[in-house]
Parts: sequence; structure tokens; C-alpha cells
Amino acid sequence: MWLVLSLLAATSFGLRGILYHWTSQQALNRNALLCGVFFSGALITLVCTLATGTSFTVSSLIGVQMGLLSFGANASMFKGFAVGKASIVAILTALPSAIVVVVAFAVWGETLNMAQLSSFIIIIAGILLVRYSNDITRGNLQGAQWGLLAMLLFAGNDLSGKWSTMMDAPLFPTLVCMFSSGSICFGLWWLRDLRSVRAAAAAASQAAQEIAAGAAATTLNAGITSGARNGTASPSTQPIVSAAAQAANRAGTADKRSWSFRRTFSVGMAVGITNAVGMMFIVTAFDVGKAGLVSAVTALNVLIVLLYTRFVVKERFSKLETIGISTAFAGILLMRLYGS
Repeated sequence: MWLVLSLLAATSFGLRGILYHWTSQQALNRNALLCGVFFSGALITLVCTLATGTSFTVSSLIGVQMGLLSFGANASMFKGFAVGKASIVAILTALPSAIVVVVAFAVWGETLNMAQLSSFIIIIAGILLVRYSNDITRGNLQGAQWGLLAMLLFAGNDLSGKWSTMMDAPLFPTLVCMFSSGSICFGLWWLRDLRSVRAAAAAASQAAQEIAAGAAATTLNAGITSGARNGTASPSTQPIVSAAAQAANRAGTADKRSWSFRRTFSVGMAVGITNAVGMMFIVTAFDVGKAGLVSAVTALNVLIVLLYTRFVVKERFSKLETIGISTAFAGILLMRLYGS
């Protein structure tokens, strides 16, 4: 049963990844998007809590920890993509399940039989082959520290999900706490971005006005002097005014191309449906299955995104990607036949 639930979680997270891939091509603020994603999850799970009559308990506060870890993991991952090589970050963020297996064994005594361990290794190998890139070298590891931090935090989030089931934390209230705390964090981060953008725009506008005013005064003085000598007036201030108008038009056009907060937040709420459903499946899978195996199978969501890029975006698979997909599916088949 845990394998089916894990595969359903992977499918949900894969659909989320497809939507993330699409939104990454748009001019929007990612923190505003993720704020909408988590807010949607909070609403959905709150409705489920009220509909089922489930009560909040102290153990449901584990969800706050899950939300903070999820926020930190996503922030670290995006920071790694921004400052370093996407390939090394992608490799590291594919490995949380390896940490989950080790910690689950050390803390809770969870062990894997030979078939499960073999399946686990094959699945992880397939995911790593999919995410491997030839530009990874020992001297080309920019952003690795952020990828490593994201890996640890994603693993912590999975372990927290498993812990919540061991503490008999109610599913929906726990997820309400998780999504609410995550939404608040991403909302505050978006407000910080907004203040920074507005401050930078105001500073740039003021600097441009001061430069234009200084240039206009200098040119006007030069024109008056020239006119006094020749008996004519100089129109040399016109290019400055024209350039300023063109700059303002360009800024206005760029602003129109950017998504508004309302639109970004609304799309985020739509994406959040897949995220909420995926979390329901994965936490339930943690309840009936071993943490490392559930984490590894759920990580296969990257294959769904890859299939989307192949058949919808029309990107061709590399040889390593084809081998990786085949290897991962072989691991799932082995798990289904002998490991579950």
C-alpha cells in the first residue's frame, strides 16, 4: 500500500513540477507564487479538517517544523540555482532519501532487507543519472553549499513527516500548520523583495532625474552662450527630454510584462492543489511504509517532469537521461516484486 501511495505522491509532485517549469518561464516573483502555493494548501487542509471533525493536538504542531524546513529548503535551492551551477544543485537535491535512510536507521531502527536496499540503490542511481551533467567538475562546484543545505532541509522535512505519523499527529491539522507557516514565511520574503525593488526603483529614478537635470542645465547654459554669440536659440535640450521619455516608456513596458501579485498569487493557489494532494499521499505513505523507501519513490517525480519536457516541450532525452529513466523504473519494478 505504501508503494501505491508513494507513487501517487510522486505523480502529484510531478504535476507540481510541470507547473513550476511553466511558471519559471513567466515574469513573476517566485516568493509570491510559493506564498500562494502554501496558502492554497492551508485552505484545502483546513476545509478537510473541518469536514472530518478532526481536532488540533500538540503533536500537530510538528507541521510548523515541516513548513519551516520546506521554506528553508526551497529558499536554499533557489539561491543555489541563482549563484551557482544548476547541475550540482540538482544532484544534491536528489539525495535527501539517502539521508532519510541513515537517520531513520539510527534514530528509529528502521532496516531494509536486501531486496529493498537493492531497489533503493537502483532508484537513486536512476535519479542521479537523470540529473547528472557533464559540467560538474571538482573545480566547478559553485552553489554546492546551498544545494547541500537544501538537501539536508528536504531530508529533515521528510523525517518530520515520518515523525508526525509516529506521534499519531492528525493528518489534516498537521498539514494546516505546515502550509500556514510556509505561507507566512514566503509572504514575508515577498514583502522584503517588494521593499527592495521599490527602494531600488526610487533610487534609480532619483539618480536619473538628477543626472538629467544636471545635463539639461549644462546644455541650456551652453545653448544660451552659443545663442548670444550667434543670435539663435539652441534646441539641444530636446534629445535629453526625448531620451528620458523613452526610458520611462521602456520601464512602463517592462512593468506591464511582469505579473501582478494578484495574478501570481492566484496561479500559486492553483499550483497548490497538486502540492496539498501530494503531501496528503506522502504523509499517509510514511505512516504505513519505511521513511527511506517512501522518500526515494516520491523523488521519482522528476521523471514525470522529464516526460513532460520530452513530449510537450519537445526536448530530446540525452543518453544518460534515457538510461536513468530505465534504471529508475527497473528499481520500482524490483521494489514491487520483491521489496514491498
